[in-house]
Amino acid sequence: MSHLEELRRHITRLAAGHPGPRWVEDVQVVASERRTETISAITEPMLGLVVQGAKRTALGDHVFEHHPGQVVVVTVALPLSGRIFRASREEPFIGLGLRLAPSTIAQLLVDGGPTSIRPHDGPGMAISHADDQLLDALLRLTRLLEDPRDLRVLGDGVRREIHWRLLNGPQGALIRQAGAADSQLALVAGATGWIRARYDQVIRIDDLASAIGTSVSTLNRHFRAVTAMSPLQYQKQIRLQKARIELISAPSDVAAIGYAVGYDNPSQFSREYRRMFGAPPGQDAVRLQSMAIVQE
Repeated sequence: MSHLEELRRHITRLAAGHPGPRWVEDVQVVASERRTETISAITEPMLGLVVQGAKRTALGDHVFEHHPGQVVVVTVALPLSGRIFRASREEPFIGLGLRLAPSTIAQLLVDGGPTSIRPHDGPGMAISHADDQLLDALLRLTRLLEDPRDLRVLGDGVRREIHWRLLNGPQGALIRQAGAADSQLALVAGATGWIRARYDQVIRIDDLASAIGTSVSTLNRHFRAVTAMSPLQYQKQIRLQKARIELISAPSDVAAIGYAVGYDNPSQFSREYRRMFGAPPGQDAVRLQSMAIVQE
């Protein structure tokens, strides 16, 4: 039996009875018989493996397609939009996710010793094919999910191995930056954290650059390279995604929710919301309520 086939069987059992993604500690399993609408969310550092079906994810103007046997790596909190576009009752979409730990990567950099690797200068997200060693480690972690005692005792070691396999795989340069305190990713991670804590406030780029100890030009250059957008565009995406989640429970309170996420002008809020999600706030919220597909 292939790694993907066995992963499919384990994930199907683990996800049974859960209409959406199921988290088991820091591992997420997904089994969906239907395609989904585009869902936007801030995605924390993580690994995602497609076992069956296919998914499309957008980061700014960058669009990634994610097929069976491919692993996506996100190394900094990014505002992503994604949808499952290949799924059916006969062949459901099957996926696996694992939160990445920069502290584990940093320790592996120390334990592994010096190495020569070309620096990563692209977005903080990439997709590549998973090799047999990585698939084997992910399969062993998935087996552990079915026994809480095994997971408590053996889980940390397998998680560490997965980080090591990523560090020595096709996206090693990107993973390395996630664990290096002086890397471009570390700088952008500090900036995104600062913005997320103040997403509903008016922010000045000078203040942000000063807070993370860099110049405005350096901040803008690195931020755009990693996130494919400017700091202010990043803040806008967070505001609108927060608003979308709030509107699910209160679709008629559009103006108040727009104000709560930082918009003083209801017309501007409605205009920017429609530009991002394709429909006015109230109409979009009612539609998503009926489809029951939005989850935070």
